[in-house]
Amino acid sequence: MQALSFVSRQLARLCLLVAGLALLGLMGVTIVDVLLRLVFRLSGGALNWSVIGSVELVRYLLMFSLLAAMAASVERSQVVVEAFSHGLSPALKERLGGIFLIGFVVLGAVMAVGLWQEASIASQRGQVTQDLRIPMAPIYQFGAVLCALLALRSLVHAALGTLFATEGGGVHHG
Repeated sequence: MQALSFVSRQLARLCLLVAGLALLGLMGVTIVDVLLRLVFRLSGGALNWSVIGSVELVRYLLMFSLLAAMAASVERSQVVVEAFSHGLSPALKERLGGIFLIGFVVLGAVMAVGLWQEASIASQRGQVTQDLRIPMAPIYQFGAVLCALLALRSLVHAALGTLFATEGGGVHHG
């Protein structure tokens, strides 16, 4: 069980790195695009510089950052409604949280399979992005991997929450 927790933490760190890099890229593209539009406006149209494909870049970087952040924070992302769980023991709350995570397992798995199928179709058809002509298959494949990580981490934490919850609350590490 400690090995599962360790692997899950390492996967969370990797996902946070991906999310952070994607957000930095997204912000970089946005800032450069805004500055170049400002230069265009200030020059009266003489300097027609722009970031080609900025909308595409922002779209896919946002997708990667959201999927990676979801996968990184599955164990912390639940909202507990105190009105419903007020009288429950901490162990029962932990088990209910674990059962709730099964939904994320299903969601992540369905999204991963769907994106992988889209990657296969995009590869067969030679689909590329509209502006930058980037092949779509690797974009879908990377999204599928991030969704699979969401499903995997949710499964690990669902198991830890439902199977290994102790009566004092929290997960038993013994």
